[in-house]
Amino acid sequence: MSETVLSRRGFLKGSGAVLMGTLAASSGAIALITPSRSWALELRHLDEHQSRTLLQFSRHLYPHETLDDAVYALVVKDLDAAAESEDTHALLADSVKQLDAEADGRWLDLDADERLDRVAALEGTPFFAKVRSTAVVSLYSNDMAYAHFGYPGPKGDPGYLYRGFNDLHWLPDLPASASGPIPGASAS
Repeated sequence: MSETVLSRRGFLKGSGAVLMGTLAASSGAIALITPSRSWALELRHLDEHQSRTLLQFSRHLYPHETLDDAVYALVVKDLDAAAESEDTHALLADSVKQLDAEADGRWLDLDADERLDRVAALEGTPFFAKVRSTAVVSLYSNDMAYAHFGYPGPKGDPGYLYRGFNDLHWLPDLPASASGPIPGASAS
């Protein structure tokens, strides 16, 4: 068995910035599944400014007014992990610098409409694609998002037809004949 030795220098080098926040009072279901109202995310490759910018950029890509920043921080966590690659780190860091430069200071200091316009202008760029593709998985594939949106989450593998398909309480009840046959079910 090999033992990993971590020097103080290596530890300090690996423990970069920290992104922190507090759950909003309106977090509701999310607050019920978290052990604390405060959260922190250790970053290994991105600095705090880059992480806050990426969090806000993700909010513009997938806007949910009542979804807490703690869920969007999971996008930043995954982008930080991807930034272990030098190419990805350069893409993210350079793009944040570009956003700031085009904002004549800090992109985060612009009002929401101006930030959104600049996000839209980046559609089709590698940076936009990287953040979007990471965000769609990170944002919607975790217990906090499930709690927020009311999805019960996977329980074993009974399949969508048998769990969750009819959980849309805002739709009117339709007769079974309005649906096609259920795969695997015997015809009566």
